[in-house]
Amino acid sequence: QVQLVESGGGLVQAGGSLRLSCTASGRTFSTYAMGWFRQAPGKEREFVAAISWIGSSTDYTDSVKGRFTASRDNAKRTVYLQMNSLKPEDTAVYYCAARRRSGLASREDEYDYWGQGTQVTVSS
Repeated sequence: QVQLVESGGGLVQAGGSLRLSCTASGRTFSTYAMGWFRQAPGKEREFVAAISWIGSSTDYTDSVKGRFTASRDNAKRTVYLQMNSLKPEDTAVYYCAARRRSGLASREDEYDYWGQGTQVTVSS
């Protein structure tokens, strides 16, 4: 069993930056690929970013490419999402997720464990 706890959300002005963290319990974290998703009010949850188990491969949804960067520190059992040049449309609850496979994935049903989410609000 893996438990995920996100942190780092908050209120920021447009153009600002935030770094989200997701810390996992469990000894096998380093073999899991990780993902970030978000859900805006009134919308379905959507894929944001994914990172492979060793961090050598990443994937991003088009709307965040060049602005967001996923990384991980397996020794700390933590995955990060650095968010720069934030826009009001980035406002959402952000979730991290873990899958019991090493490769990248962008569908919710490919992930096995989920965090509780952290709110990110970008003001204009």
